Amino acid sequence: MKPKIYVDGQEGTTGLRIHEHLAGRTDVEVLRIDGEKRKELAERKRLLNAADVVFLCLPDEASREAVGLIDNGRTKVIDASTAFRTDPAWAYGLPELSAAAREKIRGSRRIAVPGCHASAFLLPVGPLVAAGMIAREAVLTCFSLTGYSGAGKKMIAAYEAADAPAKLQPPRHYALKMRHKHLPEMRVLAGLAHAPLFTPVICNTHSGLAVETYLPPAVLARKTTAAEIREVLARHYAGERFVRVMPFDAEGVQGLDEGFLDITACNGTNRADVFVFGHEEQIAVITRLDNLGKGASGAAVQCMNLALGFEEGAGLAS
Repeated sequence: MKPKIYVDGQEGTTGLRIHEHLAGRTDVEVLRIDGEKRKELAERKRLLNAADVVFLCLPDEASREAVGLIDNGRTKVIDASTAFRTDPAWAYGLPELSAAAREKIRGSRRIAVPGCHASAFLLPVGPLVAAGMIAREAVLTCFSLTGYSGAGKKMIAAYEAADAPAKLQPPRHYALKMRHKHLPEMRVLAGLAHAPLFTPVICNTHSGLAVETYLPPAVLARKTTAAEIREVLARHYAGERFVRVMPFDAEGVQGLDEGFLDITACNGTNRADVFVFGHEEQIAVITRLDNLGKGASGAAVQCMNLALGFEEGAGLAS
């Protein structure tokens, strides 16, 4: 019998993209709620409990409510909100971080999908902290360039309107109160004592994302080089289908377009590209990914594949 899958919040950007990933699958059965019953609690509860796997693509409080509606010990929940990402009872849905992370996803009935910025920060920083190369007491500095699709339907409509205001054309910093919602998971899952200083920048492109983290000597636990950091990351991700550590180039042109990094190069895939740049005094790591792919719906489907015992990359492009 095919596993039954239900997406609660199927009209949002992440929910819609999950449905796209599942549309061509013949190994699962997708349950859908009638549009007229979308806000009926009883119907939602019925579907939540009828499914073998539930994707929650909802605001935090609505996700907590949905979890409370599940009254069986069978349904697996994959939540795309920030509600449970630092809850130790939940698996964190970034399997590439460690063998233990992957096994926890496989065996868990509760999985929290990482934030897009957090995934791009953690992929290089997590292994470097674990390897003792970044000091756990370090306060890291990073920023993100991201497409507008991660902000939801209202923001997408604003950017794509025929009469979009001129203020939407240039990049715009946001979350300037320094309390971005991804900061708790960035600190906890990296194993850091302090949250990083982080400012995202929204760009006039639909999707694509890159997070750059700076590694000056003060944050490193020991003296090292950019090439050595790249080798540590390459060993950690050797054999991973969805994480590609780019070759190190001292001139800083490897994998670039005439010296420029294209944040949209992973769009349409579940892949993340990790770059290391620098010299004797300054090092930076950059991860790019599709904020709606590895940063959201792709990661969610990857977690579903693991949780159900399917091939991990089923239905996902690399």
